[in-house]
Amino acid sequence: QVQLVESGGGLVQAGGSLRLSCAASGRTFSNYAMGWFRQAPGKEREFVGLINWTGSSTYYADSVKGRFTVARDNAKSTVYLQMNSLKSEDTAVYYCAAKRTFGALSSLRTYDYWGQGTQVTVSS
Repeated sequence: QVQLVESGGGLVQAGGSLRLSCAASGRTFSNYAMGWFRQAPGKEREFVGLINWTGSSTYYADSVKGRFTVARDNAKSTVYLQMNSLKSEDTAVYYCAAKRTFGALSSLRTYDYWGQGTQVTVSS
C-alpha cells in the first residue's frame, strides 16, 4: 500500500502561483511514476501531468504545458506540482496518484493509489 497526502492548495489570484506537494508513505516511492490530476465541479477528473520514476521525464496536458511543472524528490518521497500563471479555469481539486506501470498516462484506471485531494481556487 502507498498512502498519498496532498497539501499546498488554497486561494490565489489569477496570474499567481502555487506549489502543491504530495507526500508518500508505505512502499518504495521510487518504484512509482507519479501523476497529478484535477477535477472541477461538474466535470470529470482530468490528467494534468506526470513524472517518471527517476524524475528524468515529465509529461503534461496541453492546457497546462508551459505553466505547470512536476518535480519529485525521491529522498523525501514527495512529488510537487508548481503552478504558475494560474487562470480561473485551473480552479479544481487537485489529486496526486501513483502508478507502477508506464503508458496510458491520462487513464485514471492505470493508477494504483490516490490521494484525498487539495482544493485550488483561482480568483479572477
